[in-house]
Amino acid sequence: MPPELSYQQKKKFFHDVKQFYWDEPLLFKRGADGIFRRCVPEEEMESVITHCHASPYGGHASTSKTAYKILQAGLYWPNLFRDVHAFIAKCDQCQRTGNISRRNEMPLTNILEVEIFDVWGIDFMGPFPSSSGNKFILVAVDYVSKWIDAIASPTNDTRVVVKLFKKIIFPRFGVPRLVISDGGSHFISKQLENLLKKYGVRHKIATPYHPQTSGQVEISNREIKTILEKTVSTSRKDWATKLDDALWAYRTAYKTPIGTTPFKLIYGKSCHLPVELEHRAYWAIKNLNTDYQAAGAKRMLELNELDELRLDAYENAKIYKERTKKWHDGHILRKEFKEGELVLLFNSRLRLFPGKLRSRWSGPFKITKVFKNGAVEIKSKSNATFIVNGQRLKHYYFPMTEITTQV
Repeated sequence: MPPELSYQQKKKFFHDVKQFYWDEPLLFKRGADGIFRRCVPEEEMESVITHCHASPYGGHASTSKTAYKILQAGLYWPNLFRDVHAFIAKCDQCQRTGNISRRNEMPLTNILEVEIFDVWGIDFMGPFPSSSGNKFILVAVDYVSKWIDAIASPTNDTRVVVKLFKKIIFPRFGVPRLVISDGGSHFISKQLENLLKKYGVRHKIATPYHPQTSGQVEISNREIKTILEKTVSTSRKDWATKLDDALWAYRTAYKTPIGTTPFKLIYGKSCHLPVELEHRAYWAIKNLNTDYQAAGAKRMLELNELDELRLDAYENAKIYKERTKKWHDGHILRKEFKEGELVLLFNSRLRLFPGKLRSRWSGPFKITKVFKNGAVEIKSKSNATFIVNGQRLKHYYFPMTEITTQV
């Protein structure tokens, strides 16, 4: 008995030794199921796991199945499940399988703006069935008021984007400070760049692999599509004529993030709808007896109240986005990347060119820089560097066999 053992350790040793049996030169242990299994020494553990996991009869199974196979073969050691899990986590073939889901997303980064009409998000929707020669919808959304403007067009090119800015955004809402779009060729062109540069507008581009960066535009696109789906005819050829009605419905609908409707946030009063005339709302009944001087004074009071209304909308948006971030970040897998680590990159373009039994994970790549917004700069073996979203990365661990070979 080792002399340095305490009383409690000796007591535990004598309790555990009852399950072990020595048969020169091997040690056996009787399991809870009554079966005797040979105790494997440390130098043989890796070989046993490799046989039961990576051999032709191993099948690269999960931790529990691989451990069951080892126990089934009549072998045992104290940290069996822990060692099997560590081995599988570093298996090269197992690391290159699987897909990514919403749980692999990076922590949410809110875009919270103060001034109305300062930041716009733009995006194309389509193609749709041809309606009056139009196949696409160009959508522009203000990030503060959620006000939406859209135009139908036959093509999705730069001329349509320039037309939206020159005929709708600039004359109606003034010059914005920032425009957010994806990396489409229709948004990255000399013509649009010169126009925005002329008026001093910054252009921010979201990666095409991660369109959620411009989340507000994506939500607005979904809402407009949902309204059009429910209002167009069976042939779907009249969606261009129904677009204005869909925009009207969207602008006068209550928005939870701002706590009011986009129409009221901009004009300081609720939008009077035809239903109020049809069913005689209070303001419509009193309309004939309106004192225009009193009505003008009341309107001035509403305009003075507009600043307070917008301040409340900002606070509501802040609280709403904080709660959304807390809920989102509580449902994702935490991934912390550091410079110098090795990672695998998920190739999402394989959806366009499907290949059966083909791994979507390429690499390994080396991390050279980590940005605060969740983007990561990686370097390939040819020293080419590029920036990707952290959602499409996962840590890569060298297999045990490669580590042993290098040592």
